[in-house]
Amino acid sequence: MSNARPLTIMLVCGEPSGDQIGAELMSALRSLGGMNIRLVGVGGTAMAAQGLQSLFPLDDTAVMGLREVVPRIPAILRRVREAADYAARIRPDAVVLIDSPDFTHRIAQRLRRVAPEIRIVNYAAPQVWASRSWRARKMARYFDLVLALLPFEPPFFAAHGLRAVFVGHPVIERAARMTGGKALRARLGIAPATPLLALLPGSRMNEVRLLLPPFRGAVALLRGKIPDLVCVLPTVAHVDRFVRDRMRDWPTPLHIVESEIDRFAAFDAASAAIAASGTVTTELALAGTPMVAAYRLGSLTYALARPFVHVRFITLANILLDRLAVPELIQRECTGAALAHAALPLLCDESVRDRQRRDLAEAMAKLGLGGDAPSLRAARALLDFARESRAYRCAIGT
Repeated sequence: MSNARPLTIMLVCGEPSGDQIGAELMSALRSLGGMNIRLVGVGGTAMAAQGLQSLFPLDDTAVMGLREVVPRIPAILRRVREAADYAARIRPDAVVLIDSPDFTHRIAQRLRRVAPEIRIVNYAAPQVWASRSWRARKMARYFDLVLALLPFEPPFFAAHGLRAVFVGHPVIERAARMTGGKALRARLGIAPATPLLALLPGSRMNEVRLLLPPFRGAVALLRGKIPDLVCVLPTVAHVDRFVRDRMRDWPTPLHIVESEIDRFAAFDAASAAIAASGTVTTELALAGTPMVAAYRLGSLTYALARPFVHVRFITLANILLDRLAVPELIQRECTGAALAHAALPLLCDESVRDRQRRDLAEAMAKLGLGGDAPSLRAARALLDFARESRAYRCAIGT
């Protein structure tokens, strides 16, 4: 095997969030390796924009929820075989499986069986440290490396026999986009000194359905304390109509924004936020927006899931800091009254806001903010690993 030929790296994602991560990684790989890298695999529109010719579209694999997944199982399993068999045929120097563990981990398992000499990398691994940690040892059977998003993940995976390197969280690359707050306030007619509360009830229908009622209750109570309070709610297309139907007769003046630019501008403009726990709380942290985190599941789902959760906090900033910097109200605690009580100081007391902003900045520094872009760090680690993989396969003659 000649080292003169380009490194071949196969990237596979299964849904739009992974597609964006994959596109950023492709761009970083090309910036470091230029024409000496050949990129193949499976991706969506973002990876296609970086030049990837996907083996198949993501339509069969980008599904969520039992009702949606079950009819697609035969197609998903066919795509698993197709991706794994393609890798076995072209024998890349590394296969990088991005997020979507229900799909990508099946590819890793099949590829380990049919071509055990091929080295396999997991980028954006499932949070097995938070729930069902035994899965980490299972992952060690079919992954050779984890590109870890969180600083405490490498020692966790190492304890389970799996090599990992911290590269930083991809959300960090959105930090520069958290701007435009002044312009958004001006466009919406919101004075600079007016208290503005951002509401983020989630991007999934079930999240929105369960969180909007306590959000409404909280805003009604806050309006009694802050008469000039205004709300802004960034939404996404697939829940937009549902949200608008339930925002009628809102207790305060309300602005609903839809574009991603306006979403980030709303974070920048807001005095504080009430947000569903998830990626959005990390985006708010990047924007330096003080917040209250909230979450509700269906009672049966929560009862089934709770015994398997092993973390003290659900908000990434709190997990990174190992303390309750961001108030968290979960399940029965997630009431309008409790949300209002937690949000009021953030809207009225500058010292409380400043304290949380300092905590959020500390958490984001731990996540990689201020250093090289996570995609660039991931690309460096991946290129080193792919070259190591090629040398290994040369040594064993495969």
